[in-house]
Amino acid sequence: MSQYGIAVVVGSLRRESFNRKLADAIVRLAPPEFSFEQLEIGDLPLYNQDDDANQAEPVKRLKGKVAAAKGLLFVTPEYNRSVPGVLKNAIDHASRPYGQNAWQGKPAGVIGCSIGVIGTALAQQHLRNILAYLDVPTLGQPEAFVHAKEGLFDEAGGIGPASRGFLQNWMDRYVAWVKQHAG
Repeated sequence: MSQYGIAVVVGSLRRESFNRKLADAIVRLAPPEFSFEQLEIGDLPLYNQDDDANQAEPVKRLKGKVAAAKGLLFVTPEYNRSVPGVLKNAIDHASRPYGQNAWQGKPAGVIGCSIGVIGTALAQQHLRNILAYLDVPTLGQPEAFVHAKEGLFDEAGGIGPASRGFLQNWMDRYVAWVKQHAG
């Protein structure tokens, strides 16, 4: 039975997203007491403060799942040297209205992959800045700016042998981080 339910937020809506594949693959490296659920963010309306008093059902669903989670895993692509708008929209929704921040205090990991050689370094840095403001304790090291190239994933959809050691180390550190900070 899982003791640590982790909410996974993938910052891409594309069906064949490298980051969705990474999210699916990396969770296989976690121990059995961890379970992971990818949260739906594609059906959220655009954030509008006028709606804070009467949030849409998809927003309530997101906030409820975040609140119930023991930890967070953000898997983000990089769009125009920053986080995708859909990810920022989800973060804004679950942090509002002011004083009702569902993200607060949840230990998080940030990872992402891209076909570019710097991976998602800038998007991850921007995301870390946002999470720091929202009082989300975020794993600082090791950083994982994953280059999406041939062999990253094996034929079964797991992490390929060339990256498995590095990403297993990242997952081991993330697991320890969650255990240290989860309420």
